[in-house]
Amino acid sequence: MDNGSIEMLKENLSAVNLSLNRLVYSFEKCNAIGLKKSYSDDEFEIFEAMTSRYARTADMLINKVLRNLDTVEYIDGGTVIDAANNAEKRGIADAQELRKLKDLRNLIAHEYVTERIIRFFDKVIEFTPRLRTVIERLNDYCSRYVDTTERTETTDRPVETY
Repeated sequence: MDNGSIEMLKENLSAVNLSLNRLVYSFEKCNAIGLKKSYSDDEFEIFEAMTSRYARTADMLINKVLRNLDTVEYIDGGTVIDAANNAEKRGIADAQELRKLKDLRNLIAHEYVTERIIRFFDKVIEFTPRLRTVIERLNDYCSRYVDTTERTETTDRPVETY
């Protein structure tokens, strides 16, 4: 096994877990506010932060960590679809579920009109617990290669939707 790839996996797992912690923090604040038709400037800022954190976390998971895991296990790097299919074979996530998580990330990333980001708030609220579950399964799976006990207390809290 390549120690460089394992060290990179450890770094990528740490980064995705930190990103998830930040996302869960924002998610909890947004849950307290609730979904609305319009938001105050402060509320909009909180929801916008959650949306950006969701996009960043999903991107790291799929484009960095899952591909890095393929490298660790000597699987030829391929497309995002290949990484998703390999994650499904490992029991980490359903490939279609990963596709939905990634599709939402793409929609968010390609929305250039700030005020129209509001249309994604409900989906981010819906998909954040799913994303969290995938990352928890990923951590469990990767524990064979790296110590994943360095997670902070935020990832140990339950994520509930309203």
